[in-house]
Amino acid sequence: MSESVNNEILSKSTNILPLVSVIIPAYNAANFIERTLNSVINQTYTNIEVIVVDDGSQDGTSAIVQSMMQKDQRIQLLYQTNAGVAAARNLAIKQAQGEFIAPIDADDIWYPQNLAKQVQRFQESDSSVGLVYSWSVVIDSEDNPSGDFHISEYEGDVYIALLYKNFLGNASSTLVRRSCFDIVGLYDCEFKAKGCQGCEDWDLYLRIAEHYQVRIVKEFLVGYRQTTSSMSHNYSSMVNSQQSVLALIQKKHPEIPHVIYRWSCSLFYIYIARKSSVSGKNIETLLCLYKALKLDFSMTLLRHDLYIQPIKIFLNSFTRTFEFLFPNNSKFLIKNQDNYPQNLKIENVEKIIKLKRILPAKIYENWRINWLSKKIAVQKYRVTG
Repeated sequence: MSESVNNEILSKSTNILPLVSVIIPAYNAANFIERTLNSVINQTYTNIEVIVVDDGSQDGTSAIVQSMMQKDQRIQLLYQTNAGVAAARNLAIKQAQGEFIAPIDADDIWYPQNLAKQVQRFQESDSSVGLVYSWSVVIDSEDNPSGDFHISEYEGDVYIALLYKNFLGNASSTLVRRSCFDIVGLYDCEFKAKGCQGCEDWDLYLRIAEHYQVRIVKEFLVGYRQTTSSMSHNYSSMVNSQQSVLALIQKKHPEIPHVIYRWSCSLFYIYIARKSSVSGKNIETLLCLYKALKLDFSMTLLRHDLYIQPIKIFLNSFTRTFEFLFPNNSKFLIKNQDNYPQNLKIENVEKIIKLKRILPAKIYENWRINWLSKKIAVQKYRVTG
């Protein structure tokens, strides 16, 4: 299968495989950088250069990368004093020679055919397509699927859908046409200066979606790592980062109805509520759900998180109370050790997608996005016509 994909790409590119520049920002990434690099150099698509930027690490990150460089000459290592993920990615892009840029974070992994399938989608498209993304599965510290995943079916003109939510899922799922950066610019380093890092990739994707079409590879080809430590972020900083992006869009596009910003903030609070719940932060979970409900009452009522998260909190509290009062009888409790099943059944994805399509929240969401897209298209026509 992998050979046929590469052969098809080869025949469509005048016998030359386009070079893909893989860019990896790394800060104290010693725990996972070797696995990340192995997943990159073992891609079935072989015409790649791999640029790792050590962002002022204080652990063994550079030593591990240097060791990998002895095994594979496609890997190169750059250094900078700690300046943040955006600056690290920008440095790599400026150094890159490829026709396509493939970002991946230093703790994530790609499955073998990710780049081949993404390049193939570009080869099947015209120059109006600037970005291709793959589906992601959430993995734990041992690379095992947790059972959670990121799937979306949005493609084409996705600006409004992407403004509503970052359906791409993470910063490791995309392949970007190099020429896009000449039009939209690089990653915005100002988020770090403002103390609100976290949405640099979403900001870039929005700028790309303004000018280009988006395509999708409907396969799980990215392993997005989430561990207990990675979930203990400063959630207020994440919210500030998301709201900073929305503020930039409001200033840039005053014609977009402000209601979408409330919807987007509400949905982001639901996302933070999930992460807070996994981290055991019950008060933060309930507070985020309240804020989501306040910002977007009708949609939040349709979302299962509004009901499931409080139930989980109650059951966990009951379990801890029971164990404290009756320590010798705790064996009778059914403990939920994991939030998701350990093995994601890929073969059931089509069933999951079909189920999502008929959920009231999804139907309502699609109606909203279509309504806003048509409304904004009319307003733009009136301005320019």
